[in-house]
Amino acid sequence: MWQVYNLLSERDSVTASTIRKVLTESETRSSSSNRVRTTLTIQIETVDFDAQACVIRVKGRNIQENPYVKIGAYHAIDLETNREVSLFKLCWDSISIERLKCACDPAQTVDLAVVQMQEGLANICLITKSMTSLKTRIEIKIPQKQKGNTAQRENALKKFYKNIVDDVLKHLNFEALRVLIIGSPDFVDQLYEYLCETAMKTKSQILHDAKRKFVPCKISTGFKRSLKEILQDPAVLSKLSDTKVGAEVHSIKSFNQMLSTDPSRAFYGYKHVSVAAEALAVDTLLVTDNLFRSKDISERRRYVSLVDSVRSSGGKIRIFSSMHFSGEELAKFTGIAAILRFPMAEPKEEDEDNKEVVLEKVAPI
Repeated sequence: MWQVYNLLSERDSVTASTIRKVLTESETRSSSSNRVRTTLTIQIETVDFDAQACVIRVKGRNIQENPYVKIGAYHAIDLETNREVSLFKLCWDSISIERLKCACDPAQTVDLAVVQMQEGLANICLITKSMTSLKTRIEIKIPQKQKGNTAQRENALKKFYKNIVDDVLKHLNFEALRVLIIGSPDFVDQLYEYLCETAMKTKSQILHDAKRKFVPCKISTGFKRSLKEILQDPAVLSKLSDTKVGAEVHSIKSFNQMLSTDPSRAFYGYKHVSVAAEALAVDTLLVTDNLFRSKDISERRRYVSLVDSVRSSGGKIRIFSSMHFSGEELAKFTGIAAILRFPMAEPKEEDEDNKEVVLEKVAPI
């Protein structure tokens, strides 16, 4: 559904089944309303995505004859999983076609998950190339360490760990999962020991096989905001190389490092990156997907053209999801950045009126 959301743009049209409230008038001129199911084709004006409910709502004007809805009348259609929809675009650009192929690839499954925990609180998240999804939140009151309540505290902790293990087994597909990161300020070892103990007691082959996929990580808090700490941990990054998320995480880290150590090879912002692309200097282009959802068609085409240009010159393309940690990081740099093959001087604007960009000549090394 996230892929579909990214395919939908203003002025596209969709055909889908929907429900419309219809007013009917009887011979006695009394009116009544009925809800009827019909198929509509609307031209999109707005698109909203509810990630938790996994529903896309498109709103626009009806553009085809319908017995219940006049041409030009507004209607909103909810697009849901397992419900057919047809999408018509004036132009299927390279980004849309690539996204469509990605969405149709059955290998695109979740292979990275995170358990973030602190005393009495745990979040279980699934991390894909598209987004970070909170699957469940566990909260249990744990008694404080006091003389005489040791047994009560131990029982509460065991119940806490059991709930985590139960939810991990419920929400994670260990056949597809390659890495399960367990992050906590204090309780990583205790949870790992409990997982091993549970695997032995229950003779759970799933847990036994999954032990090699666990990666412990020290974090400051069990709240979701600590995800940034987890995905920047060197030990975790080495394990992410085999996951689908790894390439994006490594790219944004490499860009940040380059910006700190050699800023002449790290550009960001459309104007600077496009100048580097014209010079065939872009080795890796980093861009957030929300730039391709701009309501300004000319702006969308500008970014698509830039991606095509970099790809044609042999550069690597990394498209980041705006609902992913790495995409949020890239958004701080205007949503577009590049790691260059060789150093370039920063473009200068000589004439503020015509925005003419002039490049200083720097010999590549």
